[in-house]
Amino acid sequence: MKYFFFVLLFFLQLHAQITAYKITPDNTLHVTKQKIKILDAKILHFETKKSIPFHEISDLVYEDGFVYFVSDQGYLYKFSINISDTKISGLQYLNAYILKNKKGKQLKKKKRDAEGLALCKNNLLISFERKQRICLYSKNGVKIKKIQLHQDLQNKDNYISKNKGLEAVTCNDKYGVVTAPELPLKNTNVKYHTLYAKDKVFKFKADGSIVSLEFFSENTVLVLLRDFSYLTRRRVSTLMKVYLDRCNESRVCQSEVLAKLDSSHGWKLDNFEGLTHVYANKYLMVSDDNENMLQKTLLVLFEIVP
Repeated sequence: MKYFFFVLLFFLQLHAQITAYKITPDNTLHVTKQKIKILDAKILHFETKKSIPFHEISDLVYEDGFVYFVSDQGYLYKFSINISDTKISGLQYLNAYILKNKKGKQLKKKKRDAEGLALCKNNLLISFERKQRICLYSKNGVKIKKIQLHQDLQNKDNYISKNKGLEAVTCNDKYGVVTAPELPLKNTNVKYHTLYAKDKVFKFKADGSIVSLEFFSENTVLVLLRDFSYLTRRRVSTLMKVYLDRCNESRVCQSEVLAKLDSSHGWKLDNFEGLTHVYANKYLMVSDDNENMLQKTLLVLFEIVP
């Protein structure tokens, strides 16, 4: 009988579009010491639309009641979202797109590994991991142009591996496009991560692998990092501020840890890879299910507190 109810519960969750989820640990000590407050969390599951599956979400952006997700399989998704009373009260799946080149053709398999997503001048910036590049895309997934990278990022042999490429991207008017590889480049000090603008670099103390970037203010970038142990299955998601206008002569910038969510402390985490600003000090974070039935696509609403 217990097995029957377990299977029934799994079946219902599988076919539900949004399911409530508790990410916070029972021990409130590990909650209150963070500089963020979790407001809501949902498990997302959506059926295939236009022959495009909804899985392996690597980043997201919010804009005026809509949210766009990108998958590292080369897909783009558009949703309308309703956030009220600090809750995700509605999420409607509107459309799905295959990322295409300028000629309208689907990207080749080795070029589909989309990881970072950002809004830039009413279009979408997408960073790619394996064929390391950043491109500007329309909101229906068609390439507009390629973005010039910092010279250190232009040689594929500089990356520590082909699967540790341009994991994250963001932009603003002052600094332009800012990106980062998941791990420090070869021949650099592994104690520091580096954020790259077109002609400048900004270093900060490394703590895990970079998975997402988002501007917090004109001179401050939020960095989402992850750490995972295959041996113990321990997951850690870290949110940091990096102050781009507070750097020394070696280009090492001041940074501040806002939150360190550790599964060994009871946080119910998954593979969080995406971060976007919503309004005020509220943000959304999303996880990549790795197309694994034992993992979840989690959408988390949180706010940064003083």
